[in-house]
Amino acid sequence: MASSASLQSFLPPSAHAATSSSRLRPSRARPVQCAAVSAPSSSSSSASPSASAVPSERLEPRVEQREGGYWVLKEKYRTSLNPQEKVKLGKEPMALFTEGGINDLAKLPMEQIDADKLTKEDVDVRLKWLGLFHRRKQQYGRFMMRLKLPNGVTTSEQTRYLASVIDKYGEEGCADVTTRQNWQIRGVTLPDVPEILDGLRSVGLTSLQSGMDNVRNPVGSPLAGIDPLEIVDTRPYTNLLSSYITNNSEGNLAITNLPRKWNVCVIGTHDLYEHPHINDLAYMPAEKDGKFGFNLLVGGFISPKRWGEALPLDAWVPGDDIIPVCKAVLEAFRDLGTRGNRQKTRMMWLIDELGMEAFRSEIEKRMPNGVLERAAPEDLIDKKWERRDYLGVHPQKQEGLSFVGLHVPVGRLQAADMFELARLADEYGSGELRLTVEQNIVLPNVKNEKVDALLAEPLLHKFSAHPSLLMKGLVACTGNQFCGQAIIETKARALQVTRDVEARVSVPKAVRMHWTGCPNSCAQVQVADIGFMGCLTKNSSGKIVEAADIFVGGRIGSDSHLTGVYKKAVPCEDLVPIVADLLVERFGAVPREREEDEE
Repeated sequence: MASSASLQSFLPPSAHAATSSSRLRPSRARPVQCAAVSAPSSSSSSASPSASAVPSERLEPRVEQREGGYWVLKEKYRTSLNPQEKVKLGKEPMALFTEGGINDLAKLPMEQIDADKLTKEDVDVRLKWLGLFHRRKQQYGRFMMRLKLPNGVTTSEQTRYLASVIDKYGEEGCADVTTRQNWQIRGVTLPDVPEILDGLRSVGLTSLQSGMDNVRNPVGSPLAGIDPLEIVDTRPYTNLLSSYITNNSEGNLAITNLPRKWNVCVIGTHDLYEHPHINDLAYMPAEKDGKFGFNLLVGGFISPKRWGEALPLDAWVPGDDIIPVCKAVLEAFRDLGTRGNRQKTRMMWLIDELGMEAFRSEIEKRMPNGVLERAAPEDLIDKKWERRDYLGVHPQKQEGLSFVGLHVPVGRLQAADMFELARLADEYGSGELRLTVEQNIVLPNVKNEKVDALLAEPLLHKFSAHPSLLMKGLVACTGNQFCGQAIIETKARALQVTRDVEARVSVPKAVRMHWTGCPNSCAQVQVADIGFMGCLTKNSSGKIVEAADIFVGGRIGSDSHLTGVYKKAVPCEDLVPIVADLLVERFGAVPREREEDEE
């Protein structure tokens, strides 16, 4: 259980003086006129059954704790399971970490691993509990490693270490900034994994519980603690969540057997940089009876066949005690979630089945005192707020300092880029870097007198502080270069299509374009102004080619909206004129004058 003291331990000494009455206060630069954002009880909906309407047998927990602390599915619920659940039953994935199984596995050659069903499942599935994803189709014998990086905050030391890991793999090694403020490194080979895990620990990092049916990286404001207009510094909360989720990087066995992945964020600004509407649990700043805390949204998700925005839980928790409700929500999902059709196992499906009030009741049962307060009448988010651009140079709340937002094209970095970023963070800032959900990087704590010299650094020709209006909103998933599920190539194509479109039209403001290689939508095309989801189709010559379903009209912020398909199965070779026309028709773009022979 989180205490106010544990929150204090995450705060720098200068912040302790800002707390009183054993609680964390929101930091505000000026009063804000906020629109009323109500959080009504979902039980008012006729479609939502009351808690008493759900049969008692449906509320029986489907998992139980076994020897060693592991949670497993009860025998009577082991019918019609999806393949991933069967793999979990065959062997406990976390044993690769808690019992040192990774050390033995790393010594085996791939030929021997593939010859045995259990070890092959270890490599292809169970290692995801350690953040390791075998790229069997694209890079046989090599792995992507996903880190845990709460709030996207990292250090120059950590960045150098990750750069040193991928540097040894040459062309096979690279890194990506993810859409959850996180690092993914590529090219890792199995024999190196034990040493890499030790190296991560030595610099204060972990990859534990970052894949499969686990809680993903806790997201917070990329400007936490430095934004003059922030509502609250999210870093103490995301750090506390991450410490709970991984049991301080030792493994939290109580929540490593969820029915599906689970996302959490803490909102720190009116800008909603954290995208609360697509998280399973979102903490929304709200005051109740004069005390700072959070209203809660639950159930936001994106999946191949369905996507839905998070809904009010009609619940409020004090700011100095946020962990119990996270624990209760996770345990309700773990205990009651279904484990059949993989496309219907995200938490929103459970909420739909039980109804919001019954789901809330199950959470309340799992609270320490069996009590979950109803929501504050309003949260602190200004719904009329215009989202700010964090790219470029901006003054911090700390006098004499600025933060500089750098655009990382489609989030891809090489080892040399990371070494150089670490140097810049040390030379111009405080040795800290911030990752964003748009796959960019923020360098905080730059002395104002050093800004011009930073902007003149050669690396900023590649990672610009002032990218073009179309480039700055560009997001792309891994694509089929490395991902076995991706249908099309995304990163290089996203850059080329954008360059070609820029040659045709000029836009008056930034347009967010997201590319995802398959229906899993890791790049979140449903929230984009224009989104591209990979598929295959026949071109005009009847040839099967890479294509994209086009999504138009997604929104982020208080007026969030998850959009649907605008045009299906457009061959990638035909996208440029279609996107250019869309920008003219929907986003105020103006055609550029072109020489006739350019055609």
